[in-house]
Amino acid sequence: MNPDGFAGPSEKVVKPLTPEALAAFKAAQERAGVLYISRIPPGMRPTKVRHIMSAYGEVGRVYLQQEDAKRAYLRRKYTATKKAHFTEGWVEFKDKRVARSVAEMLNAQPIGGKKGTRWRDDVWTMKYLPKFKWNMLTEQIAHEAAAHAAQLRVELSQSRQEQREYLRNVELARVLDKRAERKRKAGADPDTTTAISAPQPSQKSEGRPERPPQTKPRKKQKQLPEDGVDTRSRQLDSVLNSIL
Repeated sequence: MNPDGFAGPSEKVVKPLTPEALAAFKAAQERAGVLYISRIPPGMRPTKVRHIMSAYGEVGRVYLQQEDAKRAYLRRKYTATKKAHFTEGWVEFKDKRVARSVAEMLNAQPIGGKKGTRWRDDVWTMKYLPKFKWNMLTEQIAHEAAAHAAQLRVELSQSRQEQREYLRNVELARVLDKRAERKRKAGADPDTTTAISAPQPSQKSEGRPERPPQTKPRKKQKQLPEDGVDTRSRQLDSVLNSIL
């Protein structure tokens, strides 16, 4: 339980319980009744709830659930109220009949009080919880606290794993950048560039003038004489005349 939201009885038991005292304690627990308050007015603390409820009967223990840590952070950041706020609460009466009657009487009724008080116009929203004992509340709160702690451990482990993965990726990126930078420097070396771009003189051309390239002459086509053509045509005519 959160000690800020708990307001127990003023007397403290320091001696061990005798069997008679233990039986009396169990009987008192059986007679006690618990009512649930679904909304706590802003700024109302457990001591104030005990003071108001004590006017209707003998009150045993009071517990108010504090608001969520994230919501409290945002409220403190953007508003002027810095005190803790409570969202819901449980009140234990020594007599279950008193608890039932108080819940029926105050539910959906204004808190009231003197004129000008802070919670005068706020409305109670409460309900009596039959067969509900205080030890059930403590067990529920302990279970929720354990579940919350387990969830925090899982989230913390996941966060550490993500952080290690991120650092590994950053280191890998740094190594790759250095390797790429070395390659760029090696490719952009001026001596290497000059050596590659400048042509090397050949040994055969030293001391000798360069000869112009020789071109092969084209072959001339043979032209037939005109006399040979006339002779062939005359022979062809004579052969045709002899046949006809």
